[in-house]
Amino acid sequence: MRLPDSLDLSLIIPVYNERDSLKVLHEKIVAAVAPLHLQWEVIYIDDGSSDGSADVLAELFANDSHVVVATQRRNFGKSLALATGFALARGAIVITMDADLQDEPAEIPNMLAKLDEGYDVVSGWKHNRQDPFSKRGPSWVANRVTSLMTGLHLRDMNSGFKAYRATAVRQIHIYGDLHRYIPVLAHFAGFKVGEIPVTHHPRQFGQSKYGPGRFIRGGLDLITVLFLNQYGRRPLHLFGGGGGVIFAIGLFINAFLSIEWLLGRRGLGNRPLLTFGVLMMLVGIQFITIGLLAELIVSFIQRNEDPLNITAHVHRGEATEDEPVRESETT
Repeated sequence: MRLPDSLDLSLIIPVYNERDSLKVLHEKIVAAVAPLHLQWEVIYIDDGSSDGSADVLAELFANDSHVVVATQRRNFGKSLALATGFALARGAIVITMDADLQDEPAEIPNMLAKLDEGYDVVSGWKHNRQDPFSKRGPSWVANRVTSLMTGLHLRDMNSGFKAYRATAVRQIHIYGDLHRYIPVLAHFAGFKVGEIPVTHHPRQFGQSKYGPGRFIRGGLDLITVLFLNQYGRRPLHLFGGGGGVIFAIGLFINAFLSIEWLLGRRGLGNRPLLTFGVLMMLVGIQFITIGLLAELIVSFIQRNEDPLNITAHVHRGEATEDEPVRESETT
């Protein structure tokens, strides 16, 4: 059941020093969305801009009742800007796009149509990307590696132009720089992820806010995403498995040395191999202990989770007196 103040569509646009683009972008958004006859809002997240973007956003807010402006205390990065937008969004559908005019708002109806095909998340594929090779080359490699390692085959994983059902947005928690892998997080959460080609324009004003370091951070974030998916709910399988192997190696070394000692060989206490074997056993025990502690933390967190948060639908007949229907169930 939708809340009385809910809307059909929320657009979320992080803004960081994009003063010259904002008015043009807003005009294009209005031209694309107005013919759809939807109840909508556009949420601009001012992520610590220092170029006068705040003044332009204030003007847009004063002139258009569809505009919502959220101002961060400083520049926290795109992930937190999107998380802020997700928390504020009231739309049944949420669309994110960049503020630099490279994304084309006229593609919004196409993205909505793709969602209607049964998808929960739709990512825009910049099939004719208007960026220099210094960005396109590493991005191509990153997309292929990510697809290979996650099993989600998208050609443009890092596109900022995406559409979501609100149910998916509520289940995706992003921090750090994990906005790059929102489709992967949605895929791992069981949502259906799709992709459509979208128009991409050259940057008209300013310059890109991302340097070469983002590719290193992206690789580390991919490891984070894979770890959280594979072992976030069963950390002992990682730490305990690795610790068990290390402990077994140390035990084998020490058993071998013990057999040599029993056969009469002396001076084993001075051999580096003995020290190495003892060290491996201690490290293995520490890894297993870390895994057990992590299991205690995960167990405590999961105790407070509602299992229906990961349930897409519940279909059942009339409730009996012995089995009332819970309010959180849907039919």
